[in-house]
Amino acid sequence: METEDLYAHLSDEELVEQIVANNDPLLFGKLYDRYAKMVYNKCFGFAKSESEAEDLTQDVFLQLFIKLRTFKGRSKFSTWLYSFTYNFCVNYVNRNKQLKIRDQSVQVDESDYKLSEDVPDESLYEMKADKLKKSLDLISAEDKSLLLLKYQDGASIKELVELMDLGDSAVKMRLKRAKERLLEIYNTLQ
Repeated sequence: METEDLYAHLSDEELVEQIVANNDPLLFGKLYDRYAKMVYNKCFGFAKSESEAEDLTQDVFLQLFIKLRTFKGRSKFSTWLYSFTYNFCVNYVNRNKQLKIRDQSVQVDESDYKLSEDVPDESLYEMKADKLKKSLDLISAEDKSLLLLKYQDGASIKELVELMDLGDSAVKMRLKRAKERLLEIYNTLQ
């Protein structure tokens, strides 16, 4: 008969505290079980394949075991881990230049270009899934991640501010520009 999980009642923060205090890889496995899927999903947004996403997930958790003691509890552990994973993946993409997504935007004359006031969220929801996926693959990893955080993972502006360690207006501006770039690329695809 399976024994009851003795650590299921612990909060993430309590579990982290015990892992750090005892440097216990078995307890770390409990943390892994809680968050492997979330980390994998975030890594998949940066990866070119499932196997690359799996490798990235393992790398994130290896680094996490080493850096876990830097968690100070100023935010929820899940938020901190999300930020840790995001930063790890952005660094991975930037380190591996061959993985960087090429700029496929079309050059236009400034007189032809009309700066949109705002791209309504509804326009993103109406895009065809396959064309949207192709468009997401053609924008920068940072823009793609920001859009996925907001629209796939449902992160609020406040959470994005915390995750990205930027001001409220900077996050809103990056989000606006990422939506504009995505829409521009989307509209050029057949």
